[in-house]
Amino acid sequence: MTKVKVGRARAYVDGRWQDGRPLVLGPHSHAVWLSSVVFDGARAFAGVAPDLDRHCARVVASARILGLAPKLDGAQITALAWQGIRQFPEDAELYICPMFYAEDGFIMPDPDSTRFVLTVYESALPAADGFSACLSSYRRPAPDMAPTRAKASCLYPNVARCVSEAGEKGFDTAVVLDPDGNVAEFAYANLFMVLDGVVLTPAPNGTFLDGITRQRVIALLREAGLTVRQRTIAFEDLLDADELFGTGNYYKVAPCVRLEDRDLEAGPVYRKARELYFAFARGG
Repeated sequence: MTKVKVGRARAYVDGRWQDGRPLVLGPHSHAVWLSSVVFDGARAFAGVAPDLDRHCARVVASARILGLAPKLDGAQITALAWQGIRQFPEDAELYICPMFYAEDGFIMPDPDSTRFVLTVYESALPAADGFSACLSSYRRPAPDMAPTRAKASCLYPNVARCVSEAGEKGFDTAVVLDPDGNVAEFAYANLFMVLDGVVLTPAPNGTFLDGITRQRVIALLREAGLTVRQRTIAFEDLLDADELFGTGNYYKVAPCVRLEDRDLEAGPVYRKARELYFAFARGG
């Protein structure tokens, strides 16, 4: 689940499209040594790009949270993303990554040095064969400890050590708790559990990103007549779940088929969630 194969890529830098991976950062760039980088990720496949506008709007909001001054708005980024998407075959499965970062500054980024880069590259949607997870010993930071409301690159080393720890134990990913010891999310995906036909997911509390795919799946399940509740969830609750699944931009909706030493089925609610999401996506 964590290995990404990148195919042909196009990048929009300084007003023009380029092939490959252009060199845009140097050793003195604020983004390199002081981490003033935000990004977002969207997907395109079968000629559609579900919720692309929301992903592009979010990267602008993330930039402002980090003290950057984005010179493009979400609508402009969306239009550029479609330019990039159309440079690939219609059946290509793509990852779209808009990014803002600061070139100058010391400690604080210089807002006037904010730069924008957009990459669009081939990356196949993973097979929905499920993933395994264990409890991580690391936690998500609280909002007063890190810029948790932004999709900021500086948060991802903590994600990486959660995944690395899980890998050393023979799992694909981890369940990560919040500072209060309640379930926040999977390491790089939002978490859902099903118990007695009711869908439960951690209530957003600022310690994890309230994902765009997460929000979409909640809305689709409710429209289909399922009960979805956002509430505090303890790790022990997951051990009693009938189903577990995750949502995220990389794979969209995927089942957790093993939690610690317990095997789980890719159950009917997960299958419904995935069916509803891709029907929505392909409906444009």
